[in-house]
Parts: sequence; structure tokens; C-alpha cells
Amino acid sequence: MIPRATLRLQFHRGFGFAEGAAHADYFARLGISHVYASPIAVARPGSLHGYDVLDPTAVNPELGGEEGLLSLTRALRAVGVGLILDVVPNHMAADTRNRWWRDVLRRGRASRHAEWFDIDWETTEGPAKILLPVLGRPLSEVIEAGELSVVRDDRGRPELRYFENAFPLCDGGAEGRGSLANLLARQHYRLASWRVAGDRINWRRFFDINELVCLRMEQPEAFEAVHALPLRLYAEGVVDGLRIDHVDGLTDPAGYCRQLRERLDLLAREHGRPRAWLVVEKILLKGETLPKDWGCDGTTGYDFMDEVSALQHDPAGEATLTKSWTRVSRRPAGFADEELMARREIVARSFSAQLEACGTSWQAIVADLIPRPTLRRLLTEFLAHVPVYRTYGAGKLLSDHDSEILREVAGKVAKSCLATDRWAVEPLLEAMLTPDSKRGSWPRAMARFQQLSAPVAAKSVEDTGFYRYGRLLSRNDVGFDIETFALDADAFHARMERRRADYPHTMLATATHDHKRGEDVRARLAVVSELAAEWAGLVSHWIDPTSSLVSPGDQAMLLQMIVGAWPLDLDRGDEAGRRAFAERLCGWQQKALREAKLESDWAAVNEPYEEAARTFTMRLVAEAAMPDLLDDLLAFVRRIAPAGAVNGLAQCLLKLTVPGVPDLYQGADLWDFSLVDPDNRRPVDFAARATMQDAPLPELMTHWRDGRIKQALIRRTLSLRRRAPRLFAEGRYRAVEVEGPSRDSVVAFLRQTGEEWLLVAVPRVVAPMMPEEGNLAFRPDAWSGTSLRLAGDFPKQVHDILRGRSMELSPQPGLGVLWNESPVALLSSVSPG
Repeated sequence: MIPRATLRLQFHRGFGFAEGAAHADYFARLGISHVYASPIAVARPGSLHGYDVLDPTAVNPELGGEEGLLSLTRALRAVGVGLILDVVPNHMAADTRNRWWRDVLRRGRASRHAEWFDIDWETTEGPAKILLPVLGRPLSEVIEAGELSVVRDDRGRPELRYFENAFPLCDGGAEGRGSLANLLARQHYRLASWRVAGDRINWRRFFDINELVCLRMEQPEAFEAVHALPLRLYAEGVVDGLRIDHVDGLTDPAGYCRQLRERLDLLAREHGRPRAWLVVEKILLKGETLPKDWGCDGTTGYDFMDEVSALQHDPAGEATLTKSWTRVSRRPAGFADEELMARREIVARSFSAQLEACGTSWQAIVADLIPRPTLRRLLTEFLAHVPVYRTYGAGKLLSDHDSEILREVAGKVAKSCLATDRWAVEPLLEAMLTPDSKRGSWPRAMARFQQLSAPVAAKSVEDTGFYRYGRLLSRNDVGFDIETFALDADAFHARMERRRADYPHTMLATATHDHKRGEDVRARLAVVSELAAEWAGLVSHWIDPTSSLVSPGDQAMLLQMIVGAWPLDLDRGDEAGRRAFAERLCGWQQKALREAKLESDWAAVNEPYEEAARTFTMRLVAEAAMPDLLDDLLAFVRRIAPAGAVNGLAQCLLKLTVPGVPDLYQGADLWDFSLVDPDNRRPVDFAARATMQDAPLPELMTHWRDGRIKQALIRRTLSLRRRAPRLFAEGRYRAVEVEGPSRDSVVAFLRQTGEEWLLVAVPRVVAPMMPEEGNLAFRPDAWSGTSLRLAGDFPKQVHDILRGRSMELSPQPGLGVLWNESPVALLSSVSPG
């Protein structure tokens, strides 16, 4: 079953299935066909996201348990809405409340679950033991301080207690234990300080998070256990599809996806169910596409989010903003240099142990041809230059595409590595390109390299580089190709046509639970690219390197966040509102500083610097203690906010009409000025949204700041999707020719199947077209002489979906006519019903 549109909901203890069911009517009236739920399996108590799974075989009782889930499903089905589940096959919580993990800690390799987790049992440091980096200081100091004790659990079994942590003891491990050190020596695990994890850990983590341990879906029993619940719920008709989290973390993503698709298709035949919709969280970079033989319907939509954002940026502003950022921050002008530095740093600080395991596997293949130190250095350089998240060699197979990527990487490594290491690049590359190696295990070596490549990319690009590089923050988000500053209409159309051909039912996202800035923050900041010189002048005027302890780069990024996220209903004189906004900014700022790892760090918090940054933000925004700067920023907000809102409406309409399945993130049915998590996971007032009254377009335009115009656009467009499902699921996509002086500021296309068709026209880079009054109407002469050229026969009378009336359509309609009441247009042959 292909959804019409989805709505992502974040379920947790404060918003469970009952709360979701209470708003089912509103979800249906909005026009979605499916709720797309965050993970529902048993997670750590109080989890706000559900990705820290304790038991994937049961529904989380904090959300309402399975009975609550079935009640939610009934409430949704009653109004014609289905359910999509988010499944987490890559990792679980490394928590002793996780019975599988606890059993491995108790029994070691003898546990039936030992092979389910990605643990490196082949150690050179004596008996195989799992390293547990959970201590706040070295083990000897913990023992000396008396922070470890042996207690009884609720079943009377002895366990080791460390504050709130409890670790099982091996069978007979507490008998005649003697000293605590002797007791610990008999266990299947080693307790250690959290600070040594990156260098010593012997199991694969989700990225560099010590609390999440990775699973091995290539183990049949592990696959069955993790998927028993979602497969049963699909077979029983409770859910209609699955979203797979972080597929690139798996040993063999392609094999996994094909296996899951086969199981789903088999269940569909056995139970008479429509074919399940299956999408994977996969970030596509540098023109990468999702392989067609995976059996998926597409990705979770980061690729579209990137494309529609780039479309709204003015390429003319790139050089000015780059120069401004470099001058202020003294950081590299290009992101490639920032990324390369971050990749090397992340490998060294977070993945040294995983690199060592990777080196061990390749050493078995290259033998003594390449010394271990040389091999480590070269593997680091390979990881630093991989242009995508990972390659997909598996078994004894390596595709031609992946081989070409590795050759390209080797060419860069030969230039960047030590001169004394260059001789070894070619033999290492040859080993990587030879799956049928007679020495060692190529599949294991390649898997270790690929499963290291993905987290290195994520941690160095999204979680480090994006927080260091502040040219324009609207181009820094999950899955974005930051080096592509802007796309013109022709490039955008080409990508939509390719998506229509390859993955017509992929998910389309513009906001997610992982985004760094809400969709309308990015849409507003994109306008800065049109006013680059003006913004650069403001930054240059106000940022004085000697005036604050806060670095100029951090100040510059803060100013962008203020103008991008300033709430539409926040007046300068609202002291309480300013303070609330300032607190949100401080939350973003603290995370940004620690992720950047320049002035502060999660592993080494620089409290004086963070306090200085917080003080600067609070003085500027909450206390208005720098009134002239605040006034300049708010004047700039007033200047760009209407154009930003037009961008937001254009972005929304494109998502709802181009090939694919649009997803609405919770709360983004109105203006979305959220910041990075946890800000983007704040409670959503669905009850208030449900009471908002629709109104004629002129009224919505007048009161555009309340967000009802965006809500109305969503409702009216999704209503058309409901009336014409084939048009959106199968309709061809064809760019419409634009003529006139402002042709580069227009994006127009047709979708058509049989007698049904629709026409979409939205603007881009519109700052010069906006009036000074602060509304969303364009200047009267803004589109003079600019029109569409429609090829083919079209009826004169068509339906204006957004204005709710019929109109005459000429073969060459002017944009001033199409946009005279609304800044975006949606016309169709399909009647409003």
C-alpha cells in the first residue's frame, strides 16, 4: 500500500498511543493517509525517541502497550488513516535491562545471543571480555572509593552495583570471591572509564555512543527476533509499511533489504494484504542513488529536503557569503577542507579501536607486505576521503560502481598521505578490489571498513563540520550536500524526473526529528543568499573579535539563528517571549559548541566559554542589553520574513505535488521554526490546530503569520491527492517552459495521467519581488512580462485548487495572474468534488 501522505509522530511517555488516538480526526481532516510512528518497541524508561531499544519483541508499555497500539489503530482506521512503523535493526541499548545484552554479560560467548551483537571476541589481551566503558574514573579509583558493591537482584541473584548500574555476575562468579578485583577478573566483561571507549572498546557502537550496541542482522536468529513484532503487526493488518532506521550501519544493507522485502511479500500473499511500503533511512551524497535491486520503495527523504532547499538559494550570494564567513571566522573558505580535518580527527578521537579491528582484518589479507602502522595511517586516509557514506561490498561481490569509488579514493590518498606511505596505497587498493583473496576474510575486512566509513561520515560531517562551517546555516542539515550552494529550476526538474523514473513512491521530507533547523527556518535563511552583501555588512559591523570572549565564528552563527528562527508572533517589547526564545537559542548553542569540538566538547566541557556564550545570547535577546544590534537584527527579520514565508509555502507545495510520498513532521502543518533536538521534539498542540478555521484565501493572506495559510495549503492539496490518487502515484512529470525577464525565478511543472492533470507554479529567490508592507503579495509589477508556455491542449476552464474556484487558463498564462491572490499556484483538471 502506497501512502498518500504521512504524518510523523514522536511517541513517548508524555505522548502515547491514547494521545495520538485523541487527535485522529484532525489527522484525517489534514488529509494524510498514514501516521508514521517513531519506534514503538520497549525502550529505556523515559526515552523521548525510542531508538534506545531494550526489547524489540514487545510494544512499549510507556506508550500504552500492545492494547494501546491496537486502540490507536482502530481510532485511525475509523477515519481512514493507516500506520507506518519505524524499525531499528542496527542497534539496541547497551543496558542490563536489555535481557539479550545482560545474558551476554553473564555468559560471555556461551550466550545464545553472543553472535547477535557485533562484538570483537578475537582479542590479543587475554581471555575475550566485553569492555564496558561505564565508569566515571579509572577502575582502580572506583574500587578504592568503594563505589562498587555486590548486591542481590529482585530474584535473589548476586549482581555488581555501580550507582544506578547493575551488572550480572557469571554463574558461580560470586562464590568464594575474595577481593573485588578477583571477582571482576572472573567476569566476561571488563569495567573501564568512559574516556577510554574510543581507544579500547571491542564492540561496535551506534556512531560513538557508548549506550548503544550494534546488532548483526546477518545472523538469522537475530533477524527473526528483531523483526518478529513488526512482521506480525503487518500480517495482522495493524501496520501497512516499515521505515528502516540507519540501514548503512548493517553489514550488508542490500541483502538485508532484499530479505525483508521477501518476508513482507510472502506475508502479503499469505494474509491477503496489500504490498507493504518499505523505505530506508539512507543519506545520498555526491549524486549517489539508491540501488534499484534493494527492493525498497525509496529513502526517508533527506535527498528531497536537500534539493528543495538548494532550489531556494541564490547562487549570486555564494561568493560574498563565503568571503564574509572566512573573514569573520578565520576558518576555511571551502567545506571540503573543514570536512577533511574533521574526518581525521573523528577517526582518531572516536574510532581508534574500530580502526584497529579494521586494520587487523586487512592485515590478515596483506600479511607482512604492509606494516601495521602504515596500514593504520592509510586506512585513516581512505576513511577521510570516501565521498559517500559507504560502499556495499558483501560476500565475494564488489560492484563496478564501488570499485570506481575506491579507486577515486586511492587517488586522493596517494596525494594526501605521508610521502613515505605512498608505496603502500596501490597494494592496499588491490586488496580492497580483490574479493576472492586467498588470505584472511575479505568479507569481514570490507564489512569492518564499510561499517566504520558510515559513522565517520556522520560524525565528521553532520555532527562536527556542519557546526564549524557557518557560511549560511540553511545549507547545513542532515543529508545535505553543503558544497552545492544552489540549484536552478532546470537542475531541480532533472532530479524530480529521475525520482519519478527510479523511485516514484519514495518519501519526501522537509523536516524530521533529526533536523538541525526547522523547514521554515531554512526557508527564511535562504533569503539571506539574496541579500548577501547586506548581511555581510551587518556581520562585519557588529562582530568585533575583541569585544567578547565568544569567538567571532560562534557569534556569526548565533546571529543567523536569531534572524532565521525569530518567531513571527514575538514582538520586541515582549520580555517574557524574548526570554523564552533566548533559552531555546541557548539550548541550540550549547549543543552546537560541543558538537563543533572547537571551544567546548561533550568529552571536555569548557564551562567558562559556554557561560560566556550563554551570557552573550541572553544579554542580546532576553535582556535587550545590546539594543542597537537587536534592532538591526529585527529590522533584517522584518525584511526577509515575508520572502521566507513565500519560500516556506513553495517548499510545502512542491513536497506535496512532485513525485513521491510527502511526509509532514509533527507541528510542521503550521510554521516550523524549531531548532535542533530536543527543541524539534517539543510537544505539539494538536487540539489548538484542530480548532483553526479555514477561510477564504484573502483572509489567510492577511493573517499569514498565524500559519493557517500553510495549513490550508496542505489540506487543499492533500484533498486533491485523495481525489486523484493515480495522478500523483503514476502521473508523468514535465517541466513547463517559462518566458520573460523573471524566468529564472519560476519553477513550474505538469503532472499528467490520462485525462487528469495538474499544473504547479512556485517562485524562487523572490526578495526583490516583495513589497515593503510586510505581506505575502508580490509587487504589482513584479512578474510583468513573465509567463508560462503550455504545450498541448488544455481546457479553458480549470480548477484553482488553492483559491477554490474555476478560472480560465490561456496557453500562455502570466505569473501575475496566477499569483495575484497567492504566492503559489495549483491548477488541475480534477474538480474539487
